[in-house]
Amino acid sequence: MLKSREINAPKKEVYMFDEIKFNRVEQLPNYVFAEVNDLKMKQRRSGSDVIDFSMGNPDGDTPEHIRAKLVESAQKTKTHGYSSSKGIPKLLQAISDWYKRRYNCDLDPQTQCVATMGSKEGYAHLAYAVASEGTSVVVPDPTYPIHTYAFVLAGAQVQNMPLKYDEDYNVLEDAFFDDLAIAFKEAENRPQYVVVNFPHNPSTATVTLEFYERLVALAKKERFYIISDIAYGDITFDGYVTPSIMQVEGAADVAVESFTLSKSYNMAGWRVGFFVGNKKLIGALQKIKSWLDYGMFTPIQVAATVALNGDQTCVKEITDKYDHRQNVLIEAFERAGWPIRRNKASMFVWAKLPECISHLGSLEFSKKLLLEADVAVAPGIGFGEHGEGYVRIALIENDMRIRQAARNIKTFIDKYKKD
Repeated sequence: MLKSREINAPKKEVYMFDEIKFNRVEQLPNYVFAEVNDLKMKQRRSGSDVIDFSMGNPDGDTPEHIRAKLVESAQKTKTHGYSSSKGIPKLLQAISDWYKRRYNCDLDPQTQCVATMGSKEGYAHLAYAVASEGTSVVVPDPTYPIHTYAFVLAGAQVQNMPLKYDEDYNVLEDAFFDDLAIAFKEAENRPQYVVVNFPHNPSTATVTLEFYERLVALAKKERFYIISDIAYGDITFDGYVTPSIMQVEGAADVAVESFTLSKSYNMAGWRVGFFVGNKKLIGALQKIKSWLDYGMFTPIQVAATVALNGDQTCVKEITDKYDHRQNVLIEAFERAGWPIRRNKASMFVWAKLPECISHLGSLEFSKKLLLEADVAVAPGIGFGEHGEGYVRIALIENDMRIRQAARNIKTFIDKYKKD
């Protein structure tokens, strides 16, 4: 019998977990907004009353008739199972009908419409469906981060181009097409997709229908697809009406467009959006969603159908609130020593840094504003290098809070003027 010391036990393999690489995640930069969010939480934990303009999170209630429909549908026993990943038929029809009423566009609800769990999920899944290594995508800068990083995570190469606009936030269309041509020449691989987003997040810049006509014509000539985002299409002021790329004859040959119910109907937490347009791209998105999810909770889809088909007075009321708040903010901040130009669309203002402190850059300015004035904004650099020198201010606080923020900002600016 062998003694225990004579037994050569096999060495236990030690697996080094630190050696595991999360390659997709490691492609993501540090999220600039996370720094501001962490500071914001620390300020609140310390007892500070932070006035928060940093995120486009609507503060109003979802309209009562939409909530009532959700409750009614949720009370039914047959609405709690798996749903359709591409959207229930009534919601797809409502999407098609919404486009017909609003833009006089004819869309097949089954082959040209797909419901998504908000815009972010839609962009992420669309990128996974249509892009891979070697795919090249042009994205204007600044931009809402998912427009870039949905494709980065899918392995695609993103070619940025500057987005230029005048002092009234009108896109300089000739400059756009000149810069797009440069982006095509500089891209390592010939671009297959161009992403556009108007009214623009973060800059609020807008375009005309003629812009889309030029873009569609160019896409057909140069053989690329257009991915358009009109998330803020309903939130417009001073008579401006957001055009849709789908209004252009033949646009569905080369384009898809996304919309979300988050802003127009105060349904941000509901996570309801949709894509429409080109059958090939929509079909790819429908197919990948059929593998990756079971769709939204059916009562949410039923309520979204009511939102799109129902009385749109609520959309006007929500828009009027943002219009009013923009006026209050511009007037109050002007008195505080921070002049901001009025825009004609979206729930944000895009503000140049006050001259006396602009040397700090948008991130340091945003951090100091939060720490010293208890006011949170989104630094422009978080939207891309061409967002530097600006901050995005969401119109999500009421009049009293906006005016209090202005008083805090006046003290903050006066300090730096003295310094």
